[in-house]
Amino acid sequence: MSLTFSSAFAIVGLLFLLIPGAVLHFFNILSPALGMTASPETGAEFYLALAGGYMYLVTVIAYMMYRHPSERHLPLLLINGKLSTAFLSVILFAVQGRYLIYAVNAVVDSGIALAVIPFYLKLRRAHA
Repeated sequence: MSLTFSSAFAIVGLLFLLIPGAVLHFFNILSPALGMTASPETGAEFYLALAGGYMYLVTVIAYMMYRHPSERHLPLLLINGKLSTAFLSVILFAVQGRYLIYAVNAVVDSGIALAVIPFYLKLRRAHA
């Protein structure tokens, strides 16, 4: 089941990244039949839920690192989360436009990841 979840999350993440408007359009096609209002297909309204959820998740991971400082998988999760958003920000900066928000997010999130890497490596050595 975990591999299925992993595959599904990766596919949906790629859809959100590569064709965000088409994802919203697809659901807007279904909305009237379900008696619901179509969402805006431009702007960031829907993606606020995803961004908020991501920030909640990294908050929980960081708090769990505080509560369980010897758990070596937690820093690895935080590093991966932050490096992924930093990497995507660099790509979007190059592809979509030289937006300051992408540059700042790339710097901040990669800085967080780089700050956590030594902590993770120390834990990994301690558990080896």
